[in-house]
Amino acid sequence: MRILFLSFYYTPDLCAGSFRAAALIRALRAQLPAGSQIDVITTMPNRYSSYSAEAPEIEDAEGISVRRILLPSHKSGMRDQSKVFLTYARRVHAYVSNHEYDLVFATSSRLMTAVLGARIARSQKAPLYLDIRDIFVDTIRDILPRWLALPLGGLFSFLERYAIGTAAKVNLVSRGFEPYFSQRYSRQQFSFFPNGIDDEFIVSTLAPTDGISSLDRPLSVLYAGNLGEGQGLHSILPGLARALRERANFTVIGDGGRKNQLKKALEEHEADNVTLLDPVNRDELIVAYQNADVLFLHLNDHNAFRKVLPSKIFEYAATGKPICAGVAGYAAKFISEEVENAQVFPPCDVDGAIQALARLQMRLVGRKDFVRKYQRRAIMRELAMDIVSVGRGGNP
Repeated sequence: MRILFLSFYYTPDLCAGSFRAAALIRALRAQLPAGSQIDVITTMPNRYSSYSAEAPEIEDAEGISVRRILLPSHKSGMRDQSKVFLTYARRVHAYVSNHEYDLVFATSSRLMTAVLGARIARSQKAPLYLDIRDIFVDTIRDILPRWLALPLGGLFSFLERYAIGTAAKVNLVSRGFEPYFSQRYSRQQFSFFPNGIDDEFIVSTLAPTDGISSLDRPLSVLYAGNLGEGQGLHSILPGLARALRERANFTVIGDGGRKNQLKKALEEHEADNVTLLDPVNRDELIVAYQNADVLFLHLNDHNAFRKVLPSKIFEYAATGKPICAGVAGYAAKFISEEVENAQVFPPCDVDGAIQALARLQMRLVGRKDFVRKYQRRAIMRELAMDIVSVGRGGNP
C-alpha cells in the first residue's frame, strides 16, 4: 500500500495535532504490509512564534517519507491562516501530481486539511479516511460576529459536506461530536478514537514523589496549553487570580492569539500572582507538572465547545495531580465520570472556579485505570488497523 498522510502540524511542533499524527505514523508503520510506503506532507514547525524547533525539510526513513513545507511568516488571524494554508495546499498538489496512492488520510481541526484530502482523493480515485478533531462550522458561528459568521458558515457548511461526503470513513476524536455529524451525515461510517496519553507522561507517573507539599503557603496552579479564543483564559484567569491573590499563585505556559489580551486583562485586574511563560518542550513541561499543586483547564463559554474533549485532559490526568476544569457539555461529563480527583465548574465562572478548587483533595492519585484505558499507543494501534482496512487493496 501507498498512503498519503496529510497533517498541517507534525513533530516537533507543539500541539495536539502534531502529537497525534506522530503517534499514528508509528502505529501505521507497524500495521502495513511489507514494502508499503507512507508519504507525510506537513509544514515546518510554525504553531507558535515564541517557540522554535529545528526540523529537516525532507526526512526519509524505511517506509516513511516526510516533507515539511516552509510557510511564510504569519499571525493567528483568519486572513493570515488562510494565506499560509493556500501555500501548503499548492505545495501538496504539486507533490502528489506525480504519485498514485491506495489511500488518502487527513487529520483536520480547521476543516481545510480535510477538504484538501477530499480533493486529492477524488482526483486519485482513492478512498479517503478523515480524522476530524473539531467542528469548524460550529466554532466560527460562535466566535465570529454575526455579519461574518452567516456567510462563512454557509461556505464552510458546503465544504464540510464535500469533505465528509467524499470520505470512505470518518473518525471523530470526541463522542460529543456524534449528534452533530450523525444527524447531518446519516449514511457515513463513523469511528471514535480519541486522543490519549503519550508514553512520556505515563513514565512521569512512575517517578518517586513525596506528594503535594504542605499547604501552609499559596497553592501553585498551572495552566499549560494554547491561549486562544477557544480556551478563553482571558475571560477567567484575571478575575480568579485577583480573588485568590493571597491564596494561590498561577503559572501559564503557552502562547496563542489571545495572549496579549490576557496580559492586558491581568494588568487591569492588578493580578500580580500570575506568571506567563512561553511554550516549552515536553521534558520541561513534565517538570512543571510535577512542581504544581493543581492543574487548571478551561474552555470558553461557547456552544461549540460543549462538544469537544480537550486533549490536555489526558496528560493532566496521567500526572496524578488534582485537576480544576472550567468546561461544560461532553468534556464536563467525561471528566466527572472518568477522572478521579478532578472538579468541574461552569466556564468563565470565577466563583465556581473558587468553589471547585476548594472541593479538590490536595493529594496525588494513581488513576491507573484511566492511564491503562487511554494509552495513546493502544488507541493509535486500533485507529491504524481501521485505516488500513479502508485502503485500496489493504487488509487490516
